Amino acid sequence: MAARRALKAVLVDLSGTLHVEDTAVPGAQEALQRQGATSVMVRFVTNTTKESKKDLLERLKKLEFDISEDEIFTSLTAARNLVEQKQVRPMLLVDDRALPDFKGIQTSDPNAVVIGLAPDHFHYQILNQAFRLLLDGAPLIAVHKARYYKRQDGLALGPGPFVTALEHAADTKATVVGKPEKTFFLEALRSTGCEPEEAIMIGDDCRDDVGGAQNVGMLGILVKTGKYRAADEEKINPAPYLTCDSFPHAVDHILQHLL
Repeated sequence: MAARRALKAVLVDLSGTLHVEDTAVPGAQEALQRQGATSVMVRFVTNTTKESKKDLLERLKKLEFDISEDEIFTSLTAARNLVEQKQVRPMLLVDDRALPDFKGIQTSDPNAVVIGLAPDHFHYQILNQAFRLLLDGAPLIAVHKARYYKRQDGLALGPGPFVTALEHAADTKATVVGKPEKTFFLEALRSTGCEPEEAIMIGDDCRDDVGGAQNVGMLGILVKTGKYRAADEEKINPAPYLTCDSFPHAVDHILQHLL
């Protein structure tokens, strides 16, 4: 691993780190303002597939987060980029609210399957249709494979179990485009012009956020909000650079010790 350099960029997870559905993590808005007042660039990276980037930005603005659209990099964007690169016609197993991010993509007579989090579509008939496409050789593109995520009413299944079921049934392997894939973090950093050794990731998922970031050479801070569960920090090797109570505490550490 390359030597650490001066910190130039911070990647921040959204759901579970800055907010849980329509509730902001206490103090997160003010902490983001403090971080934004430094010379360090901030980008927001998310595996959220339940809504388009436009809807996500509206949600964040209602919660009074000062964030612009060009600062957000989503796994839906990464999935669309791969669909266009492969020139395929996907069956889109994503939430209806995420469909605007695939506007203009040809989906008739599908020859590929793109799967994200789509609770209203995860039933036998639809999954079986996807299974049959995969048997005929269609590639499987997973927006991400998170096992679960945090809702206000508790933890809920993510797309990972459904992706794994299709992989197992069709004896195939999905191409995963979201966190914790190395290409996702590198693409998110591209607009900053920074190398991984100049960046840090803050998130609530020990594997997808922190583990993925550290695997490309970034530092990772795990926050005990969102989907965090006791002893999550012990599930990855190397362990997180830091585990702290919440996003404001993570910002405090960066301002006091890394700048």
